[in-house]
Amino acid sequence: MTLAKTLVAAAALVAATTAAQAQNANPAVIFDRGGKFDKSFNQASFEGAERFKTETGIGYAEFEIQQDAQREQALRRFAERGNNPVVVAGFSNETAMQTVAQEFPETQFAIIDAVVDQPNVRSVIFNEHEGSYLVGVLAAMASKSGKVGFVGGMDIPLIQKFACGYVQGVKATNPDAEVFQNMTGNTPEAWNDQARGAEITRSQIDRGADVIYHAAGGTGIGVLQAAADAGVYGIGVDSNQNYLHPGHVLTSMLKRVDNAVYDALSDSNNGKWTSGVYVMGLKEEGVGWALDENNAALITDEMKAAAETARAKIISGEIKVHDYTTDGACPVS
Repeated sequence: MTLAKTLVAAAALVAATTAAQAQNANPAVIFDRGGKFDKSFNQASFEGAERFKTETGIGYAEFEIQQDAQREQALRRFAERGNNPVVVAGFSNETAMQTVAQEFPETQFAIIDAVVDQPNVRSVIFNEHEGSYLVGVLAAMASKSGKVGFVGGMDIPLIQKFACGYVQGVKATNPDAEVFQNMTGNTPEAWNDQARGAEITRSQIDRGADVIYHAAGGTGIGVLQAAADAGVYGIGVDSNQNYLHPGHVLTSMLKRVDNAVYDALSDSNNGKWTSGVYVMGLKEEGVGWALDENNAALITDEMKAAAETARAKIISGEIKVHDYTTDGACPVS
């Protein structure tokens, strides 16, 4: 066979293999309340799925949760249709996942931010407190007033986990610092209330806060806007939100939900699927902080060094960051 014919045959084989994979792969992704374009948690899920789609040419079914009653319905519908794997982000899907995963033992499921102990479920959780500690260090160093703020979304242990790590990082850097903490609400609507986020932010600014970190999903867009309007710093979360207000977003606490979604889809597609609990912290590069052209001028060499030192000490165990979800109430405030 000539070289030209060999290359043609090889190309045909690759095309046939890719087509077979595309025919066999049938993933689905479910986005939580707030929508896939919340510029935060859900958007990170979307970006992970899109990266998989771009690299493989394999599309995915999708659904955006609008109300809690749809959680179990969406999971069951995709499983009945033969979608595999089915990936869902959000702790609120835990109960629905527990039920549906048992009904479809041959389907591969992945859930982010919750642990479901089923043999066909991959549970991915993050050490958000570790990343929050680092942005707390940066907030304390950037603050001129010695007063910083935190705006959470729904008042639940997961968000208290963000808050506690942040406070610990602030206090380790400046023991005299004052940290204002407010949650947006007690219902899922707390994730998508920009007006309320802005209102809380303005109240913290009125009390002297000049750096405000949010862990509030879509509500956080209002937090960052209010901070920028007042000429103080905001800190983004989950996705890199530095670009939203260049020069006014000090940094963003990165939570690599995109990697978790991408890995779940890729592992299933490549026959490398595993279930069980995956923990993504600083050591696994599952959390971190964002430095790019939008905030480079705000981060001094001293700040960068302090954050990197803290990161190394957390990974080595020299610094123990309190985990609200396992260790109980935050020891600092």
